[in-house]
Amino acid sequence: MTATIVSPSPTSAETASSGGRDRTVDAVRAFAICGVVGGHWLVTGLVSGPDGWHTASPLAAMPSLAPATWLFQTLGLFFFAGGFAAARARGGGGRRTRDKLLASLLPLLAGWALALGAGAALGAPAGTLETTAKLVVSPLWFLLPYLALRIAARPLCHAVRRYGPAVAILPAAIVAGADVGWLPGWLAVPAAWTVPWLLGTAVALGRWGGRRVPVLLLIGGAAVLALLMTVGDYPLSAVGVPGEGRSNLSPPSLVAVALAVTQIGGFLLLRGAIGRLLRRPAAARAVTGLNRVAVPVYLWHQSLLLTAAALVGTRIPGLVGQPDGTAWVAARLAWLPVLALGLAVLIRGRRHARGRVS
Repeated sequence: MTATIVSPSPTSAETASSGGRDRTVDAVRAFAICGVVGGHWLVTGLVSGPDGWHTASPLAAMPSLAPATWLFQTLGLFFFAGGFAAARARGGGGRRTRDKLLASLLPLLAGWALALGAGAALGAPAGTLETTAKLVVSPLWFLLPYLALRIAARPLCHAVRRYGPAVAILPAAIVAGADVGWLPGWLAVPAAWTVPWLLGTAVALGRWGGRRVPVLLLIGGAAVLALLMTVGDYPLSAVGVPGEGRSNLSPPSLVAVALAVTQIGGFLLLRGAIGRLLRRPAAARAVTGLNRVAVPVYLWHQSLLLTAAALVGTRIPGLVGQPDGTAWVAARLAWLPVLALGLAVLIRGRRHARGRVS
């Protein structure tokens, strides 16, 4: 049985491709990183207590903000881009990915181990030390499923070549089984992110049925998302909220899968327009630059937030304080460009330091 391969038009995303890379996929990876980083910065409230800092989410005090999490929960797009890149890679990609992650991860963990050890020796509050450790380590959970999928890229490519995008139904069914308690919850972690990974692989390999499939992904994913949140017993927030008995992200539920499918459908429909936008040198440079530092940006963004909070404390609103109203939201939004600039300086400094060492 042969697959239907539809060649993109001259005005489509191929105009933004170069060699094995596709700049539109680079753009969606950059968007995904910005979404995750911005989302973490917006939902991570730091509150001072008798035993030091603890975290609080603005979603607990302002549940009406839950729909905003659908825009910032973009890990599905990140795994989609990973599946695309893995299918286009030629040998050794898994080792390069591992080495790139370790090059950023080891200095991060070593630096914070020293900082936390010094803090404990100097009598820092236990709550602050625990909160800091959790915020540094918690974003790292994605490394295991990402690396596992990267290692398994070759057999996953074979499966997509044979069955096309429909192969993603199996991991989605595993997530559904975990949601209803028929399967262990931990199985949902690799299964949920395998769905967008396989869809990215299908796009890279040309196992796609033209414009109709992206429309089906967008409309079908949005319909399932609405059904789960209205009829099903699923939270409205795409991320976990302290105090709620259930989370759509820990472990990832069908809501996370449906959201990823919806976002992927939207991206594929906009792919031609994104390709035309990336013909502009400024847009292309921005996407290329962010992709070069995507891994360290993700790994270090919470460290930058913690450092800024330690330096500023409660002197300026928006970093340390109870996230219980619109004033806190406005103050935190005002901090986002400052944090982004600080993160850019941090990453640039690390790159220069590594260049001098080598």
